[in-house]
Amino acid sequence: MTVETDMDSQFAAAYADFEKAKQRLVELRRQAPPEPVADYELTGPDGGVQLSAMFGEKSDLILIHNMGSGCPYCTMWADGFNGALQHLESRAAFVVVSPDAPEIQQNLARKRGWRFHMFSAVGTTFIEDMGFGSEEEHFDSHAMPGVSAFHKNEDGSIVRVSQDFFGPGDLYCGVWHLFELLPDGPGDWAPQFEY
Repeated sequence: MTVETDMDSQFAAAYADFEKAKQRLVELRRQAPPEPVADYELTGPDGGVQLSAMFGEKSDLILIHNMGSGCPYCTMWADGFNGALQHLESRAAFVVVSPDAPEIQQNLARKRGWRFHMFSAVGTTFIEDMGFGSEEEHFDSHAMPGVSAFHKNEDGSIVRVSQDFFGPGDLYCGVWHLFELLPDGPGDWAPQFEY
């Protein structure tokens, strides 16, 4: 057996293991019982907005928990979601929530060309209640990044059907995976607001 053939076999086995583990995670998420969620009122650029209204005409909502304007990592994730927005919104409603005030959110959205809807959780317990609060402060925020998937039932009640946290190398930002193809991987690279 040549070295190349052995490496090909190892790659194939690793890909198969990874796909099996990923599929198991998907199955576990789908088996988890839905978590009832209150109809929180967050703040948009025009005032208060109920969580139920964020669904629009959709029965599913993908809500990104963003740490706010001080976090270059969250900004990079949001940049990526902005590029895929039309694809995301063809299946589910999509919003970004952060602890920043609406005017700060709108200023950042204008600078970055973001098109998705943003809502502020300032003055609410939404971030903490959803499990994305942090005792420690990172990038001027006591929030952690991640995603919650919600479903609105026919009776109007809302449940969270899954959630996940974001971090370098996660499945939600392709930048890390592309860098992992390089000889030294990401190295000491970290996202910046400007390069």
